Amino acid sequence: MSAQLYHAISFLVSVTVVLWTIPDVKNIGLRLGIVDRPNKRKIHQNPTVRVGGISIFTGTIAALLVVWGLGGFGVLPPEQEWEIWGIVLGSVGFFAIGFADDLFNLRPLSRLAMQFAVASVSWQMGVKIQFLSIPFHGLVPLYWLSLPITVIWLAGMANAINWIDGVDGLAAGVSGIAAVVLLIMTLFVDRPAAALIAAALAGGSLGFLRYNFNPAQIFMGDGGAYFMGFTLAGIATIGLVKTTAVTAVILPYLILAVPIFDMSAVILSRLSRGKSPFRADNSHLHHWLLASGVPQRLTVLFIYSLTLWVGCLALGFSNLPSGWGYAIGATFLLAYVGWQVWRKKKLKVEKI
Repeated sequence: MSAQLYHAISFLVSVTVVLWTIPDVKNIGLRLGIVDRPNKRKIHQNPTVRVGGISIFTGTIAALLVVWGLGGFGVLPPEQEWEIWGIVLGSVGFFAIGFADDLFNLRPLSRLAMQFAVASVSWQMGVKIQFLSIPFHGLVPLYWLSLPITVIWLAGMANAINWIDGVDGLAAGVSGIAAVVLLIMTLFVDRPAAALIAAALAGGSLGFLRYNFNPAQIFMGDGGAYFMGFTLAGIATIGLVKTTAVTAVILPYLILAVPIFDMSAVILSRLSRGKSPFRADNSHLHHWLLASGVPQRLTVLFIYSLTLWVGCLALGFSNLPSGWGYAIGATFLLAYVGWQVWRKKKLKVEKI
């Protein structure tokens, strides 16, 4: 089979498994009472099953195992095949941490310690950042700093995706868009191992939206969010950051800019008010938009368009054929959705 066919199989298997398993996961979750109940911080009105991440996890891993069984890993360079298993092992660990939190409500520092431990194992298996890009200077080798920087990146992205999971369909859509952009980028720079994982994650994320977009029938929970965040960071690491091109090293941070900046702004906001960065509040971008009178669906669509815009900018900066054309199109889309957001905010002000 061709490499392109393996990527298509990875995507299709993941979508199929997710759509097939969600009804059963939902029914079991309701029967066992594993639900997210409404409170003053949350915007949903009814108890909703919060372990839908089981389906995303199962679909993504099943897709990779099917490709492996068909011999798809055999066409990869040996070091890239080892990197896939490093991400698979790490993603299993991050899912397990999040799923345990969904069931038992773990303490923040305990979760973080376990995340650092799992990320360290993935680093040992080759999922590592070896360079930093310094403006006007080029690439700088990290040497012994590779471990702490990689661990912070992997755990940080897992938590960033978890933190934006506050509105129906937001985390799944943002992750799906980022995964598709990473798929295109990793194929362009000839990193087929990373592209296989990106295809599987894109299928899982976008398939989950069938049941998670507003009004959501099921939530992914911490297990799903940690799994997707770690996997996105892992794909970026082995697919782009490990190359020696300056532009490729910085592109993952652009593709994932929305969750990165949201988490960074929230942490700074909490610290400036003398609060713990781990204590949840309503300071996220989606909370601000909702409080401004923007409907939930439009809030999600605006953040989707913002994610697509930065992703298309990455395609342009990578010199991908037609990359700047996609960026221009995404700019017009963002401007239109932004105008709709401004109209909704203006209407609320006028009513007041």
